[in-house]
Amino acid sequence: MDAFVMEIRKLENKFSGLEIHHVVRNNNVGEDVCSKLGSDRENVPSGVFVHKLHHPSIKAPDQSTIAPSPSEPDREVMTIEVDWRTSFIDFIKDQKLHLGIDAKSAKAVRIIRPSKSYVLVDDKLYKCGSASGIVMKCVPVEKGKEI
Repeated sequence: MDAFVMEIRKLENKFSGLEIHHVVRNNNVGEDVCSKLGSDRENVPSGVFVHKLHHPSIKAPDQSTIAPSPSEPDREVMTIEVDWRTSFIDFIKDQKLHLGIDAKSAKAVRIIRPSKSYVLVDDKLYKCGSASGIVMKCVPVEKGKEI
């Protein structure tokens, strides 16, 4: 996806304006069905036109052109186990992000965009299925590993 955004940014100066809109998966059912047809290799319904790509339409950046990062000294890493659901619950309830997360940062985008697919019921987090509408209970990682 990053390669596509880079290509769009190259063309940006050719237009008077550019807007990129994220479409929530629930509002993108037609495209979701088409992508499933391709991945399952099912027969295409009549009236649907198919254009097969035999090679990528965008060239990925070559690893040789990327500057190698300078070697860093060994560092100790400490991990803090935090329940993944808390960020979503806080954002859905109060529209607030955790401390240290800027509203325009990549971390914020990883919370704000997916939060549209979640709902709170009695302060418990549930995920809404994209096309099915099925509501699934979200559990902590430890409980998910037990299941």
